[in-house]
Amino acid sequence: MVHEQFTGQHRRVGRAAAWGVSLLLIAYLVTLILGFLSLASPLDPIGDPYFSILELLIVIIAPLMVIVMIAVHAYASPEGRMYSLTALAFMVILAGISCSVHFVILTVSRQIDAGGFPLIILFLSFEWPSVVYALDILAWDVFFALSMLFAAPVFSMGRLEKTLRVLMILSGVLSLAGLIGVPLANMNIRNIGIIGYAGISIVVFLLLGIVFGRARRIPGEER
Repeated sequence: MVHEQFTGQHRRVGRAAAWGVSLLLIAYLVTLILGFLSLASPLDPIGDPYFSILELLIVIIAPLMVIVMIAVHAYASPEGRMYSLTALAFMVILAGISCSVHFVILTVSRQIDAGGFPLIILFLSFEWPSVVYALDILAWDVFFALSMLFAAPVFSMGRLEKTLRVLMILSGVLSLAGLIGVPLANMNIRNIGIIGYAGISIVVFLLLGIVFGRARRIPGEER
């Protein structure tokens, strides 16, 4: 199948962004595990330097995911472009919310906390319930999940694309499943979503890079 809208630039940038997301997600998981291992109690929040590294990684990862979805939209067939455009829109919303939340946490929250504001935990703390925690859940458990589920139908040709589609659906479903922890006020259950958007998605973005690289070129197009 020739992807007429998928140029060499889409291929190169999309593949680099997809593999970049995959590598950064691995770094995120390793940092997260080290952060958890550093805790005296599982109920304690992750401290620095692990917490700051996690925040910075998310600020980098989210825009790269948008670039990947732009490539997905260019890759899609005419029949699948409605789904790919919807997936791109949801990923843009995710990036906007998530980058705003984590940049504020990295910068403003620490200065306010140092000023001795007792109500800071209700707004700028990753202890449930708080405003930034709710926004983070909205970004990753809702909009990331929807982006994956809408992008999945784009990929249906051959074994590799079908495998990618299944993993996208699984990543999206698990991310949505994390929402169960919200009405139960149980963030351990909510962590199911992490498996979807920070676990399975590692393989999703790795495969996306491979799929982009294998896309048939338009006749006459330079590498």
